[in-house]
Amino acid sequence: MNLFDVYPLIDVTPERAEGASIWDDQGNQYLDLYGGHAVISIGHSHPHFNKRIKDQLDKLAFYSNSVQIPIQKELAAKLGELSCLHEYQLFLCNSGAEANENALKLASFATGKPGFISFSGGFHGRTSGAVVLTDNPKIIAPSNQREDAYILPFGDIDAVEKQLKKGDIAGIIIEGIQGVGGIHSPKPEFLLELAGLCKVYGSKLILDEVQSGYGRTGRFFAHQWVDGLMPDLITMAKGMGNGFPIGGVLIHPDFKASYGLLGTTFGGNHLACAAGLGVLEVLEKENLMEHASKMGEFLIQELSQIKGIREIRGKGLMIGIDLDQEAGAVRSELVKKYRIFTGSAAGKHTIRLLPPLNIKMNELSSFLDSLKKILN
Repeated sequence: MNLFDVYPLIDVTPERAEGASIWDDQGNQYLDLYGGHAVISIGHSHPHFNKRIKDQLDKLAFYSNSVQIPIQKELAAKLGELSCLHEYQLFLCNSGAEANENALKLASFATGKPGFISFSGGFHGRTSGAVVLTDNPKIIAPSNQREDAYILPFGDIDAVEKQLKKGDIAGIIIEGIQGVGGIHSPKPEFLLELAGLCKVYGSKLILDEVQSGYGRTGRFFAHQWVDGLMPDLITMAKGMGNGFPIGGVLIHPDFKASYGLLGTTFGGNHLACAAGLGVLEVLEKENLMEHASKMGEFLIQELSQIKGIREIRGKGLMIGIDLDQEAGAVRSELVKKYRIFTGSAAGKHTIRLLPPLNIKMNELSSFLDSLKKILN
């Protein structure tokens, strides 16, 4: 049997990894500045993270959500502590797309409305509900077509209010920082205006922090750079499990739960919660949010001195680099000649950096030196 070939593959076969380093099956060492789509938050093979999973595996790997699972409550408490969102409620699932699907469903249940607004350049997942709010017509199947999904210009508050006035909008979904779209940050005033309009028109504000959350920008969630912003729903995944599949929705206390409202077979299983706790404990103990902020400042400062770069966007360790040439050839040379993984984004000129949050300054300096050599 063959694999269903839907991924353009780099000709590298990783065999083991540690920190921000990956070794292939030939023994070659690579620097990972992409973290597998922002998934590797606390570094590959972190010993505390590994021990958390192994210890849980020795006791109990899985049972369904039909029984008491204390480690879920332990994870919720730690998450509330680090995010400073103690009053929110947690629903656990398996991925970012699933988190967004559940957030959309909750907003629709709460308002009794069918419609949703998202924005140009946004990416919210490939599942049936999330994909219609993703700005990429190529991945929307005929069965996903919906007349009540509106993708509006990014940052256009007048277009948002015009659509809200029609009265059928359950919610607005927006990324804390657009990832796949090329690392574009919504302006603070735009986010606050969205929150205000949602209150006026009886809609819910959903912050998609799947890629931009878990300390990546120097705050626990990217939207927390905006003082006073309290979304109705916050979605997360990727860095939440450092490679172990886990996702979640943080739900404002105004939402009332009822049996059967949401459900999942694998979400919140014992191993996933152990992985989630391991990540949070390392984030806290090693001050990785503060470290991400400092490393981001260093990166942006050094990148600004390199010729051939048109623009640098982002915060912390979520950085977009716009080149004055096509990025594909540069990324290819970084991998093949210098053994450095980076990411792509919408548009032909953008390199996306999403390294582990414990990346070292000398590792970033190695990337900067390699990039200078290629661009010069």
